[in-house]
Amino acid sequence: MTAKKAKPGKIVGHGTYVHLNALQELDAERQRVVLQAAAFAELEPEKSFNVVRFGRDGDIALLAYADFFEDPFPALQASWRIQLDSGQVGYRTYSDSLNPPILHRKELLLPPEHPRREEYAALTAAAESIGLFDDTTRIGYQRQWLALVRERGYRIEGHQLLPLGNVEGEADAADEPGQGGDPIQFGGQLHDHWEAARQRTAMVRYGFSAPIQSLARHGFLDGSQRLFDYGCGRGDDLRGLQENGISAEGWDPYYAPDQPIESADIVNLGFVINVIEDFDERIEALTRAWSLAERLLVVSVMIGERQHAGGGERFRDGLLTQRGTFQKYFTPAEIRQFLTSALDEEPITVAPGVLYVFRDKDAEQRFLLERSRGRRNRLRAPSAPRPREAPATRRDRRAERYAEHRDALERLWAQWLTLGRQPHKEEVVDLLPLTETFGTLGKALRFIEEHQRDQLGDQLGDPLGEGPGDDYIDALLEQAAEARKADLEVYFALRQFERRRPYKHLEPGLQRDIKAFFGDYPSAQQAGLERLRAIADPEAIAAACQDAAEHGLGWLEPGQSLQLHASLVDQLPALLRVYVGAGAMLYGEVQQADLIKIHIASGKLTLLIFDAFDGQALPRLHERIKIKLREQDIDTFDYVEPFTPPYLFWKSRYINEEHPDYPAQLAFDEQLDALGLFDLSGYGPAAEVVDETLARHRWEVHGLNLQPSQTPPALDDPCGRFLRFRDLIECGETQAATGLANQPKEPQSWNALLELTEQVLDPVIDWFGMIRLTYGFCSPELAKKIPGRIDPKRDQHAAHERNRLGNPICPRLGAAVDFIIEDEDMHEVAQWIIAETPFDRLYFYGPNLPLHVSYGPEHNRQIVLMRPGPSGRLVPKVVSPDARSPMSTV
Repeated sequence: MTAKKAKPGKIVGHGTYVHLNALQELDAERQRVVLQAAAFAELEPEKSFNVVRFGRDGDIALLAYADFFEDPFPALQASWRIQLDSGQVGYRTYSDSLNPPILHRKELLLPPEHPRREEYAALTAAAESIGLFDDTTRIGYQRQWLALVRERGYRIEGHQLLPLGNVEGEADAADEPGQGGDPIQFGGQLHDHWEAARQRTAMVRYGFSAPIQSLARHGFLDGSQRLFDYGCGRGDDLRGLQENGISAEGWDPYYAPDQPIESADIVNLGFVINVIEDFDERIEALTRAWSLAERLLVVSVMIGERQHAGGGERFRDGLLTQRGTFQKYFTPAEIRQFLTSALDEEPITVAPGVLYVFRDKDAEQRFLLERSRGRRNRLRAPSAPRPREAPATRRDRRAERYAEHRDALERLWAQWLTLGRQPHKEEVVDLLPLTETFGTLGKALRFIEEHQRDQLGDQLGDPLGEGPGDDYIDALLEQAAEARKADLEVYFALRQFERRRPYKHLEPGLQRDIKAFFGDYPSAQQAGLERLRAIADPEAIAAACQDAAEHGLGWLEPGQSLQLHASLVDQLPALLRVYVGAGAMLYGEVQQADLIKIHIASGKLTLLIFDAFDGQALPRLHERIKIKLREQDIDTFDYVEPFTPPYLFWKSRYINEEHPDYPAQLAFDEQLDALGLFDLSGYGPAAEVVDETLARHRWEVHGLNLQPSQTPPALDDPCGRFLRFRDLIECGETQAATGLANQPKEPQSWNALLELTEQVLDPVIDWFGMIRLTYGFCSPELAKKIPGRIDPKRDQHAAHERNRLGNPICPRLGAAVDFIIEDEDMHEVAQWIIAETPFDRLYFYGPNLPLHVSYGPEHNRQIVLMRPGPSGRLVPKVVSPDARSPMSTV
């Protein structure tokens, strides 16, 4: 007898994933619906997509994974979701995502005989062996996955997991309590009765801090400017910057007190003033840092009203923490006001808690221009076979020349693509070495362009550069120019609200942009005006919103609105950036809001501000601001008494996979929806309904987690729809006779009783009427008093209680009760439970005797008939629940 051949397919939730190579292994109907879905989406299998996901509700998704066979964990490039009954197609591209979804266990998608299946399965087994799949919220997206692999001490090479070398660290004795030494100061004297251990606030970083990342994101770390970190802590940012060739120095009163304090183009005051408890000293640190900044000061602070994670008590205008540190959390308005009043300069908020203050106003103007830019959605090189090894040839001097000056040339090429035009010599950081090598900047530009064409041509088998490789470079340069021109149009559109600056007062780089893309200043102004007028066209706004949603930038209600997190605004299509920018000109810094709602037809922009948006799965709406662009009016609504602030449901819709909390938030949203306790369409239920319903069903929200309640309920609290917890605890002859409290000590025991009631007892009562419980929860104390034979290690009446060694009394867990229904045949009741409920174990004693039923994590659906044996004692007989009539032998 031959073994049954396993069908390919990886099941995730309610979906089944299959590679096209295994499609022939499926039944004819599934093969047909794949072709039907591809026809609806106008796609060609293999060329457009390579994986199919069959959904629960009749929908089907066609997925394109890059390098499926070569990449150990392929990244998703695009997906098409098709409703077969309507033919409706939804599209999402991940081509420009910095954190795309990835695929695991890819061997399961392939037919059993695939030649590389064992290789892929070995990688899966290795990942399982080090626990990489234990936390499912950290494995679905590339960034979190790679961080997790590294945390476990491994790296990925090909289809292997290889251990990292050991890194030895040194304990810092000064960080231990009582080892702080003398009080450390940025400026004036500390007060006498407390010495803040500020050095303990310095984090050990394994990546760049938020302010340094913001500088990189906005192009300030191109190597042309010096940076000084005032209060550099342990120096992790400095070390990383120096490793990247950036001129960076720093000083810290505790970790680097002997380093010189010196001026620089950029000064970073990162998370310093929020740990200074003395207001005057706080001012002194800020003004000292400002005095060192020749062009730009970056200030970052902790934002919000939340308590410090380590606990603490109120002290002055902040918190005195348990670690002996001080923390002040600023509101966005408070930190802006603090900087404005102290420096007499208007700061620019660039990220939550990160603000720029420019001394160089030309640099500020360039920054505002660059901020109008969207992220580049550049073309990517087409997939191509790996080039065959060529025989040894004569010396390639061009390749040697490129290799010798690789870094400078690649920076030049990147600058060309960023500017959308050839850089001017005054804009090139590496001008001197490039001109010494190539003679002129023009020759260096021609060299790098030819190199890019030749390199791609070689990859595509087009060594003469006259085919698809050459076309690709042309398209890349053209797309860069179009994107840059669109960014400039956004800039000039938003400058329509300001007094027009004379051309000669414009920043030189902006003058070059005008000449390259518009010819003259009036033409640039006119292009901006046309962009501004276009925001009044609902059809154009609708198309731009559709494009944004397809790139994962917000949640689209077709014909109504696009809602997205404020951090995504800079990535929107140019027209929507102008739309939002127009609202900013009327209201102010719109990106201080959490969510932004772009109304498609009404010419309105709504800003939504939540209480602790980050870190909360269900943030409460605090303030709503509606900007009416056509009426030039603003309506503000605060959710204060008597109004109850509503919750935001499906928060994952408004962020995307690049947000660090996205995987956990998505898991929460799906879990809450799967409970089936609420209708989450529209605005969802009122907050008080949510709180009461979750409490009644013993669920709690902690941060981004939805977890069973850890708080014991009152005995008279509802346990399901018809019973109280008291009913399941104070039942049975022995409990009544002894009067024992018999209450669970483990929180999960209470939860197990509720699950048993909701899944089994409530449906029974709803169908047959009220039950009479004869035996319910049994504590260890009650078990000692019950005469006769009981089996606490197996019967599940002990629920999740533990013995004196800390082990579960009954390893089966779950919970169990015995009950009878007066005037009902318990044989019929047992049959109904088997057919209609997800029970764990059922013991049937007779048509007129109580029935034992349990619900637990094993979900065994085991049926045991208790029959009299020859000696008169009951003998168990296990019957299959899959039989046509499992109780027919009674």
